[in-house]
Amino acid sequence: MSRKRFAATLAHRLAVLAFIVVALFPLFWLLKVSVTPTKLLYSEGVRMWPSETTWAHYAFVIENSDFPLFFRNSLIVSLSTALIVTLVAAGAGYAMSRFAFRGKMWLVGLLLVTQMFPLVMLIAPIFKILSSIGLTNSLSGLVLVYTAFNVPFAVFLMQSFFDSIPKDLEEAAMIDGATRFMAFRQIIVPLTLPGMAATLGFVFTAAWSELLFALMLISKTDASTFPVGLLGFVSKFGVDFGQMMAAGVLALIPAVLFFLLIQRFLVKGLTAGAVKG
Repeated sequence: MSRKRFAATLAHRLAVLAFIVVALFPLFWLLKVSVTPTKLLYSEGVRMWPSETTWAHYAFVIENSDFPLFFRNSLIVSLSTALIVTLVAAGAGYAMSRFAFRGKMWLVGLLLVTQMFPLVMLIAPIFKILSSIGLTNSLSGLVLVYTAFNVPFAVFLMQSFFDSIPKDLEEAAMIDGATRFMAFRQIIVPLTLPGMAATLGFVFTAAWSELLFALMLISKTDASTFPVGLLGFVSKFGVDFGQMMAAGVLALIPAVLFFLLIQRFLVKGLTAGAVKG
């Protein structure tokens, strides 16, 4: 029995290790190419680590390209979208979890339908709408579009967290004289901070890495985000992989730092909404 248990434990750990290696290998290769001199990218063949390393690609990206501008734009758009969507989803998710109102099922169905349309179908009408109100080539237009597309899923996500909190807590507070808003602010919000962190992280990641709308709605360099900026390293004559990978590594830093800041809430949030009661 002990041999079977040992074999099962070993197989489980080997499977986890294999998954980690497969998941992290692209990131390792991204870092490897970013520090490889251009002259060695094609001459050395496939190597796990280059014979020489250089920081020239990073220096060029930071000092001689528009990447810092793209970086700032992405940060503004992603943080703004994440905060707006989380606040809207918290209110809507609470209402859908706690109140029974006419047309609730129709509203749920409408939110689900919005997730079924291919994004490519919506580019033309969205571009026409934003053009008519002067929001193309602007960060505000991107925030508006990202918010519209992320709210439905975020509402369902937040509703699951509110459903996991017993209604008795609010009812007890209201019996003691608290208003519903006071009960929501003082009791429910602290309990749903993990859920809000999970929603914030999901929306931030979605907005940070989005390319299609950023490419179609923005044509000016000063309003472009970093996914669009990465295309600048591709020319008709070739691709500067060293500079592109260096920009990719730098683009990972805000996302990593963001998740490090919210990881304490994020781990709880990813599991709390799965269990009701």
